[in-house]
Amino acid sequence: MAVDVRVWDEAEQRRVDQAVRDLRPVLDGSRLRISGGINRPPLQEDASSGLFDLAATLAGELGLGNLTAAAVGGASDGNFTAGLGVPTLDGLGAVGGGAHADDEHVVVAELPRRTALLTALIDAVLAK
Repeated sequence: MAVDVRVWDEAEQRRVDQAVRDLRPVLDGSRLRISGGINRPPLQEDASSGLFDLAATLAGELGLGNLTAAAVGGASDGNFTAGLGVPTLDGLGAVGGGAHADDEHVVVAELPRRTALLTALIDAVLAK
């Protein structure tokens, strides 16, 4: 079987990994072989906070309303950049819902607003 575990920080990641490795079979004659391991660092809030604050300010300036932060415990390629210490803000794609489900969708009317925010954020970061 394959196990995919999502955690909030590296300490919990190491604890869960060790707990899995410490498992022992309980059925006579059974064997347990564990392979694999941690495949990406968690995307911790401090990797996003500075960029989120900038994006929130820009959203206000663009008249897009208040941005809300969310921690979802998922995994993205952003986990790798954040793990390297690179400021990383995930979730800048299209506005929608139903991720990875039959009802997954994009709100087309939001695409120009999200594009404006992303453009302003890129411009602001490059200007630093």
